[in-house]
Amino acid sequence: MFNFWYGIIFVLVNFFFFLICYRMFGKTGLYAWVGVATVLANIQVVKTIELFGFVMTLGNTMYGTIYLTSDLLNEKYGEKEAKKAVWFGFFTLIMTTVIMQMVLLFQPQEGDVAQPALQTIFGLMPRLALGSLCAYVSSQFIDVKIYSFLKRAFPKREQLWIRNNGSTIISQLIDTLIFCTIAFAGFYPANVWFDIFITTYLIKFVISVATTPVLYIARNFTFTGERANS
Repeated sequence: MFNFWYGIIFVLVNFFFFLICYRMFGKTGLYAWVGVATVLANIQVVKTIELFGFVMTLGNTMYGTIYLTSDLLNEKYGEKEAKKAVWFGFFTLIMTTVIMQMVLLFQPQEGDVAQPALQTIFGLMPRLALGSLCAYVSSQFIDVKIYSFLKRAFPKREQLWIRNNGSTIISQLIDTLIFCTIAFAGFYPANVWFDIFITTYLIKFVISVATTPVLYIARNFTFTGERANS
């Protein structure tokens, strides 16, 4: 039960820092968050844990905040700004992958202790990055489009939860299927792959619902000289 209760704390800490980042840095902070979250989520996903007898990867909470960010940008600043954030996340993932693969090629000094750890974490990154890039671009742009559609269909402020959850639940199913297939198919046994797929999506579903009050809070932040579409 440690992972469950600690996981709740972990989720709250992620949401806390998200709100602080937006409160302190405004729209610029949202772009920065997407960049950092994209990298951290792909580092965390290397680690697997067990929860209620199922195997799952970390990174789902951080990755879920990327959808939260694009939905907030779409809500307050419009679809164009949300798409810009998606492309920024795409760039940071490619940049990190290329640079860290070059880092691994340096010959380590005899007393170096970092190479094995870096190799463990970033050695898998090309496959993870390919899965992430394909899943990220596909699902994020689908999320933006669905959110924009729901924003027109359910425009009232109190209907924000419909826009947020409706877009994220669908897009994250697509994201999970694409990522798990490319990143883990053949690497883990079929039953482990299925556990990762199901638990990953369920966790993303829970995180999606949990982000709703965070989105309501963040939407009410105002910044001097900043234009919004809300």
